[in-house]
Amino acid sequence: MFGFKALFHGGVHPKSHKELASHCAIEVLPLPKRLYVPLHQHAGDPCEPCVEVGQKVLKGEEIGRKVTRVGAPVHAPTSGTVVAIEEHTVGHPSGLTMLCVTLDPDGEDRWTELKGMDNPLSASPEAILDRIRAAGIVGMGGAVYPSFIKLSPAKDKKVDLLLINGSECEPYLTCDDRLMEERGRGIVGGAEIMMHVLGATQCVIGIEDNKPGAIRAMGRAAGPFPGMRVQPLPAMYPQGARQQLVEAITGMQVPAGGRLADIGLTVHNVATAFAVYEAVYFGRPSISRVVTVSGRGVGKPANLECLIGTPIQDLFDYAGGLQPGVSKIVIGGPMMGFTIGNLDVPVVKGTAGVLALLRQETVVEQEQPCIRCGRCVEACPISLVPCEMAWVAKNDQMDAMKDLHLKDCIECGSCSYVCPSHIPLVQYFRYAKLTIEAEKRAKQKFEQDKIRTKLRDERLAREKAEKERQKEATKAAMAERKRTAAAAAAAAPAAAAVPETASVPGTEAAPPAAELSEAESKAARAARAAQAARAAREARAAKQQAGL
Repeated sequence: MFGFKALFHGGVHPKSHKELASHCAIEVLPLPKRLYVPLHQHAGDPCEPCVEVGQKVLKGEEIGRKVTRVGAPVHAPTSGTVVAIEEHTVGHPSGLTMLCVTLDPDGEDRWTELKGMDNPLSASPEAILDRIRAAGIVGMGGAVYPSFIKLSPAKDKKVDLLLINGSECEPYLTCDDRLMEERGRGIVGGAEIMMHVLGATQCVIGIEDNKPGAIRAMGRAAGPFPGMRVQPLPAMYPQGARQQLVEAITGMQVPAGGRLADIGLTVHNVATAFAVYEAVYFGRPSISRVVTVSGRGVGKPANLECLIGTPIQDLFDYAGGLQPGVSKIVIGGPMMGFTIGNLDVPVVKGTAGVLALLRQETVVEQEQPCIRCGRCVEACPISLVPCEMAWVAKNDQMDAMKDLHLKDCIECGSCSYVCPSHIPLVQYFRYAKLTIEAEKRAKQKFEQDKIRTKLRDERLAREKAEKERQKEATKAAMAERKRTAAAAAAAAPAAAAVPETASVPGTEAAPPAAELSEAESKAARAARAAQAARAAREARAAKQQAGL
């Protein structure tokens, strides 16, 4: 049986601030006046809208259809009318827009027809995966990777252990904590379904020891289930990252560039497990989630169950509004989240929290030169060298960044947190990743253009060769017709034999056959023959009369 092995390398202990909302029970946010439902809430390609403006939809009805395997459909969070399908600002550091379905609720909150499973543990894994896929469930801990793919490892990979991630190590956030305290039976039910799908024999629910209420509640819920147990873990950031959770519970490390299935396990968030329970047992798609509204700039911190597509402004309004002195609005946690400047951005499947932070909570010092102290190296949970990586990124030496294992960086922010020079290390790493990805796309486009150009040149060469072949064939055919005509003319008789007509007055001998042109028509030759015959008869008749 797996248990706590040891703390992972690195990590930090930021002030948790969880006391602001950890005691707040989950409340259901009232229906908003308008919902903005993005069609891209998952890793992979965006969905295509499958509704039209003016169409009335029911709660749970599909409004966005996935177009590739790596995707998740999007559903109507409530009943109402589609009033627009257009670009709308979404939660992103750049403030970019995304295609959204704008829905005006009708207030009736009427469900579409739902079909659940009475006994999913007797169903085939494929049937359950179809339901999870159709429900649009993604990783709700932040990665938003389609859950049905993570539950479908390669056939040559055997998964024996399922880890349920209840660490919630980000400061301020308490949505998973409250979910475990209040809905532990549903989380355990979802974990049991995932064990059945994977064929796993063991399930460990990892929870940091700063959540005693969640540990007790999940222990009671998991007790009756064989092979399932709760594992308390020492509070340490970033305990919730999958690599660190795996190392803390099993002592194993995920190979660089490898997958969890390579070492016989997989990890899912507690909110994802609860969403699986709701989808399989009751047929409910992923249309809502619990979001922590916290920070000292909020009038009344809360944990709110809100519909996907709800504007952030509605959450703050329900939580007592924003207080004077708010300097930053953050989606997610302060370590890995990002700042937004527009409160109309909607809640999506991966939104775990929204924070309103006062100036004293967001003190930003002026960046200073690196003093090569090595604290960032000690704090990095992946054992990277952040100070060197940042120097290379600042100098745009992206080829060298690849050699420094940039892709293994989880962007946890531990290095930035401990840096005495206040260097925004994670920002440099994100810049480098975006630059490398852009270069990769540009190179791929260049190679594709080369292939298209080569194919075009080959096509034009084939067309030119075909035209030359047809031209030569035409010339050969013309030459052959000329030779045939000449041969026919040479083989014809020198003259055509005709009756004597010289002694007949007023008549002329028919022209020799050799003078007949091949180009003359058959009708002309027949007319001449008839004329010659008629002249011959008249000559004979005249000769007979003269003899009498």
